[in-house]
Amino acid sequence: MRGFTLIELIVAIALVGILAAVAIPRFANFGTDARVAALQGVAGSMRSAAAIVHSAYLVNGSVNNVPTGVEGAQINTQYGYPDAYGDGIIAAAGISTNDFAVSHKDGVTMVKSRNAPDADACKVEYTKAMNANTPPVVLVTTSGC
Repeated sequence: MRGFTLIELIVAIALVGILAAVAIPRFANFGTDARVAALQGVAGSMRSAAAIVHSAYLVNGSVNNVPTGVEGAQINTQYGYPDAYGDGIIAAAGISTNDFAVSHKDGVTMVKSRNAPDADACKVEYTKAMNANTPPVVLVTTSGC
């Protein structure tokens, strides 16, 4: 005789069902992982750019609130760190506004994931330096990714 018995068929279907129940949630979570990784990359770029601009500011002896030259670009600064507005942190970090929604309010630049389920909880916030002794703060929120 050839073929499967009814018991073998039921066992095979049960095994495939169990594997699907375990594997599908893991594969479905790749979008979230990708959005979180992208935001972590943006935050790292912001931190690095702030450090580079501040170093150039100190080396060049720039005046406060005057653009600082970094790799041929003029970066607007506040207390030697990239400003939250205009050609500040977004230009310094090279963040694409095609990939992220960028907004500014009260000295804070917000970079949000465009395709997140809850963009207000899937973002990076850059708070500009408030004085010469306090560097900018970069905060990542990923609960809505």
